[in-house]
Amino acid sequence: MTATIALPGRPAPLEVIAPGWAPGYPPPASRRVYAAAHVASVDSGDLIDWDATLRFRDHLWEHGFAVAEAMDTAQRGTGLSWWLARELIASTAERAAARRAAGRFADLACGAGTDHLTAGERHSIPAIIEAYAAQLAFVQSAGAQVIVMASRALAAAASGPRDYLEVYETLLEQARGAVILHWLGEAFDPALAGYWGGRDFETAAATVLELLGRAGGKVDGIKLSVLDAGREIALRRRLPAGIRLYTGDDFGYADLIAGDGQGHSDALLGAFAAVTAPAAAALHALDAGDLAGYRAAIGPTVPLSRLIFEEPAYHCKAGVAFLAWLNGHQPRFSMLDAFEWNRPTAHLVRVFELAAAAGALADPDLAVTRMTAFLKART
Repeated sequence: MTATIALPGRPAPLEVIAPGWAPGYPPPASRRVYAAAHVASVDSGDLIDWDATLRFRDHLWEHGFAVAEAMDTAQRGTGLSWWLARELIASTAERAAARRAAGRFADLACGAGTDHLTAGERHSIPAIIEAYAAQLAFVQSAGAQVIVMASRALAAAASGPRDYLEVYETLLEQARGAVILHWLGEAFDPALAGYWGGRDFETAAATVLELLGRAGGKVDGIKLSVLDAGREIALRRRLPAGIRLYTGDDFGYADLIAGDGQGHSDALLGAFAAVTAPAAAALHALDAGDLAGYRAAIGPTVPLSRLIFEEPAYHCKAGVAFLAWLNGHQPRFSMLDAFEWNRPTAHLVRVFELAAAAGALADPDLAVTRMTAFLKART
């Protein structure tokens, strides 16, 4: 199946070819992978399209991805309040439980942070611990694994590494199972500059390693999003045995997941919500020992992901939602607080072109029809 479309700035029509991926894939055996899912909106306001949002989680599970829920990809802190996040976590956890009861894959981890604290105010360390603990308890009550999100309130309040260690050690004592820690660099959130008590990476890494050395079995892994493959590899090699490095590098994930002679990264990526089918096919090939097949499927997704996550990287959610709409996973291209307008038309035209090249447009006719309507509406 093919379809063609004339795009602004392109001298000849673009041919979109059906990629031929399988309709679903089993969870990878050789890597642990999470896709951080976005949220579909009803009217570009504050109403979630619950049907589309939850069906998209089914789509990720059917392709073998565990779902990372209520994270920054879901506009946490940029449209998704904690009160909406609570409802989202509960609804997704219920959906996951029903799938598991039917014998279907539905692994789930959810973000716990401090975003119900009043923004713009300075909060004490005990108040931050209390806020984290309340969200951690809610996620655990939903039956999901906990992802301890980076906290803007903690970044603003902490005077150094000791404060981070106090907060995180207290939380780990309260966790019923192993959690995933979340190190989100300032490229994704400028308010997190200096996280872990150090303006430079090595100082911050030293704090993380000290925490992990004390953590016992309470940490499953750490998700690192600093967009620096060299630093990720260096930290990965220093982690205590049994603790995973979940790459959050939406630029360099292909090589980091493939690994080297000294190890590999697992993954927790917003990019995998955008390039779900080709990424799932690639991981399936990697499981079979077919490195060439892995690279053939994953390689073309990297330029697309780099574009979606170009500066400002925190506008990446618009590209994820745009591709979900083009692929028929939601009825309209709308996001909470009209976030879809944070990327200009020219950027999204290029997203469409690279998605076609990456095999990330499952139904060419539908994608072309929707892209044509999009261009008409934005001109």
